[in-house]
Amino acid sequence: MADMTENASADALAQPASFKRRGLLFVLSSPSGAGKSTISRKLLADDAGLTMSVSATTRPMRPGEEDGRDYHFVDLEKFREMVSDNAFLEWAHVFDHRYGTPRAPVEGLLERGHDILFDIDWQGAQQLYQLAGGDVVRVFILPPSMAELEKRLRGRRTDSDDVIDRRMARAHSEIAHWDGYDYVLVNDDADACFAKVRTILHAERLKRSRQTGLIGFIRKLDTEEG
Repeated sequence: MADMTENASADALAQPASFKRRGLLFVLSSPSGAGKSTISRKLLADDAGLTMSVSATTRPMRPGEEDGRDYHFVDLEKFREMVSDNAFLEWAHVFDHRYGTPRAPVEGLLERGHDILFDIDWQGAQQLYQLAGGDVVRVFILPPSMAELEKRLRGRRTDSDDVIDRRMARAHSEIAHWDGYDYVLVNDDADACFAKVRTILHAERLKRSRQTGLIGFIRKLDTEEG
């Protein structure tokens, strides 16, 4: 019954087929361990109209990852060449490796009305906003406390104490940039936080500025006889 209600709510948020819409760039940022990757996965599973941006990176491929699906894995020379060719919408140097968003596939999807999800840090969000402005929606996710954040990082059992210390130090720096975002949420309950993020996405899709077919629709209404 809950699934039927959720589907009905999603249908109610849809615009008429005659309404053409420009896509949006939906950015999720948070300190490592605050939950943005989990929320990203849930959004993609929940919403067929959302596509994940696949970044290029110089870091080594991890077990279970696939080139072109998780990341575009490139060497440092290739990455620098792409930066020189202005092939990235944004890029950053994080924990000894470089990450960047290839420009061409994103711009193509945006023009066709597709929405693109970005799991990037504050530097990438800032660069993206400088380039794409009104197409960008920025959401920052905070942990309920720094103690809880450290607990989550240690609970992963994937990083050394040194790496966790570096992640915690970086978390303080990232949180300092909270005011560069359109929305700021506290992830003290994973399901509730996901629901809020999904609501933001639906509302942003309905903004008048993104309804590129609205003027034509209204003109059609004006020509119809009552």
